[in-house]
Amino acid sequence: MLNSLLAGSLEDAAARRAQRPLSIVEAAAHEQAPALDALAFLQPGERVKIIAEVKRASPSRGALADIPDPAALAALYEDGGASAVSVLTEQRKFGGSLADLEAVRQAISLPVLRKDFIADPYQVFEARAAGADMVLLIVAALEQPLLQELYALIRELGMAALVETHDADEVSRALDIGASIVGVNARNLSTFELDRDLFGRIADQIPSGVVRVAESAVHSADDVAHYRRDGADAVLVGEALVTGDPLATLAHFLAV
Repeated sequence: MLNSLLAGSLEDAAARRAQRPLSIVEAAAHEQAPALDALAFLQPGERVKIIAEVKRASPSRGALADIPDPAALAALYEDGGASAVSVLTEQRKFGGSLADLEAVRQAISLPVLRKDFIADPYQVFEARAAGADMVLLIVAALEQPLLQELYALIRELGMAALVETHDADEVSRALDIGASIVGVNARNLSTFELDRDLFGRIADQIPSGVVRVAESAVHSADDVAHYRRDGADAVLVGEALVTGDPLATLAHFLAV
């Protein structure tokens, strides 16, 4: 599944590049206002931080929500106390787009994460040109030299990287490139099975000073509390927010 998603995202990026060459996108990236300091927004505090996601669909669940106005949803997230907003821009399985990210960026004053299957510098320049402050890098999808190259480019453009891992070896690889925000995804991207306890088993491999983000398997306040007890500084939540009342759900999650 991961290989298929990655290949699809790269094909779609190549199609966009044919219409909008790298030189144009790179210039647009450099013309953007400076990125917000996502690391500052996600610093550990007394309460867990929420990265709230604009998510229409997923390969495991299919359609989740129409979300005709992603900007309005993101504004609700900000009003509800989220610390950052994640926007899925993968179009084939998640129904997202860079237009969603651009709309969200214009609507809120929180950091915005581009969540996609990033494996080409062109996609990083696209993210900054669209106004992203953070970019997701999935360690399992990238060989170490490319992971390092993409991370360096993200930082050069003033953004932060959420470096996603699934085991202790991947955490080590993330730390080797200097990652300051490390995610642990409870979803196996090959089988799409969930393991809520994965975060707790490897969180102690992430040193203090690095923001620890728990991803996936967040359906209730109990799940948030579980991750918090295991050392999560932030949780990334999508499905539970888009399939229910976003403000009420955020209030419950932030109260743990």
